[in-house]
Amino acid sequence: MSAVFPTVREVLALDPVRHGAPRVVAGDAALDRPVRWVHVAEVPDIATLLGGGELVLTTGIGLPGDDAGLRAFIGDLADVGVSGLVVELGRRYVSGVPRVMVAAAERRGLPLVELRRATPFVRITEAVHALIVDAQLTELRATEEIHQRFNDLSVEGADAAEVIRQAAELSGCPVVLENLSRQVLGYDPAGESAELLLDGWEQHSRRIRPAGRTAYDLDSGWLVTVVGARGQDWGRLLLRWPASGESPITRASEPTADAGPPTRLTILIERAASTLALGRLIRRDAEGLERQIHRTLLTALLDHSRPVDEVALRAKALGVVLDRRHLVGVMVRHRAEDPVGEGGPEAGQARLRDLSEAVGQALREAKLTALTSAVDDNSVGVLLALPDPAAEDRALSAFASALRRVRLDAGTGRATSGAEVSRAASGTDVPRSVFGADASRPASGAEAARLTAGADPSRGAGAAPGAVIVAAGSGVGNLREARRSLVEARQIAEAARRDRRDLPIFRLPHVGLAGLLHLLRDEPRLQTFVERELGALLEYDARHPREQLLDTLRAYLEQGRNKTAGAAAAHLSRPAFYERLARIARILDVDLDSVEASLSLHVALLALDAVRTP
Repeated sequence: MSAVFPTVREVLALDPVRHGAPRVVAGDAALDRPVRWVHVAEVPDIATLLGGGELVLTTGIGLPGDDAGLRAFIGDLADVGVSGLVVELGRRYVSGVPRVMVAAAERRGLPLVELRRATPFVRITEAVHALIVDAQLTELRATEEIHQRFNDLSVEGADAAEVIRQAAELSGCPVVLENLSRQVLGYDPAGESAELLLDGWEQHSRRIRPAGRTAYDLDSGWLVTVVGARGQDWGRLLLRWPASGESPITRASEPTADAGPPTRLTILIERAASTLALGRLIRRDAEGLERQIHRTLLTALLDHSRPVDEVALRAKALGVVLDRRHLVGVMVRHRAEDPVGEGGPEAGQARLRDLSEAVGQALREAKLTALTSAVDDNSVGVLLALPDPAAEDRALSAFASALRRVRLDAGTGRATSGAEVSRAASGTDVPRSVFGADASRPASGAEAARLTAGADPSRGAGAAPGAVIVAAGSGVGNLREARRSLVEARQIAEAARRDRRDLPIFRLPHVGLAGLLHLLRDEPRLQTFVERELGALLEYDARHPREQLLDTLRAYLEQGRNKTAGAAAAHLSRPAFYERLARIARILDVDLDSVEASLSLHVALLALDAVRTP
């Protein structure tokens, strides 16, 4: 029942009721029941006319005269779910209600209240009904505010952090957004301790198992809804109730723990989830329309936002011929993310602009024809247009060597090119091409080792804070396949961040299974696979933190299913190790002696590690 209704306790505190000198004689533990309506009754069979949630007022003149009849009267009211019974003394009962009524009400947990002074019932009904209507109007206004707030957020294209912040502000409750693998994507503690909120989150989240897409988990106190659109769920939004203190959403009476959150919170969390899902579908370019126009051609290929024939035509107008060319997607990015708190967003944009300038200058020096532009907040994309496949390796080596030279010559990482190249690479003009036919000489081994570090030669490979990764996708023979090469390059660059090797260019063969899973870690289908394979075991470990059967399974699989070696790796006796394996097999309902089943579990473990690793 909605928390907009006053409780029995609040009704007893109203002036017209206090005038009657109320005294609770039974059921005081249930005084926080909400009162949906007030009903005056003077007949014993009134229960058949009630729907539950009513506060019944009576003088008792029509009640049964025998004990059995009084017990039945109380039982009928309790069965139908009334909130309480108020008896005015003086007409039927003078000194107090009969003991049998008190005993029956106490046994059924029904609040029974005596009014020791005559009170016009109409004043009580008017006061309570006015309170209910007032609270319902407050509820309606709050609901309208929720809809308006999230409509505005959708139109503005607000990011996930802002949506979560607004949900926490409107509810006064902590809000957490997680992916399907129970990893936190965003949160707002609503003034509480973030450390306490997120401590052991994954295990805690796995214990939160509400029934339905939007439901309240009474055991954990979290209201949960699924986030997704078009049949593709990718996360959960959770709101903890009750929150400490009063908030705009909880001004009405506080419900009891078993009543669950008010309806407004359910509306709020569902609207927030819808806004998050919509924002993911129509992700707004944070740099605005002008910068988006500057990146039109490459982003059109990546996003399928324009027909490839149109892209080819526009590129040709820029002097970049993409038809009947061998195309190679390349991504260049810094190995490390921007240091948090150093310079803010402007510093990150300047860092990316410097890298864009360096890439543009390197293409000019290597005399390569290409489209180039920043394609996201971290990466500069390049689409090389080569005369034939045989030129691929030489062109990539020439680009890598030139990029290293440009970055070393700049010292601070800023290219020393002229104004035209600077404007093109920084995004103040339409993405520009760099012309030329022949590639310069390939980089030497020493140069290549220093290239990805972007370092002064005296500092050694990988030492510089401005180290960059150059990743190339597979070459393709037409523009319709260019997106695959660009996406592949982006994925390789992302996976290469975990690779400590100093390679001049990262290609697909350099990315093993662990790297492949890492670059797919945000894919909901991979997270769903992990949950399907390991979810039951992860939930078991969350309930039994001392056992951690996942580590046992890891030891068994990493030792090639050799139980003796696995027991040693897990620091367990063989009987204990065997017993744990049997328990794992029962929990997951798999045959651990099956090569196929073990392979699937091992891949799921590697995927889980990838999801958990930023």
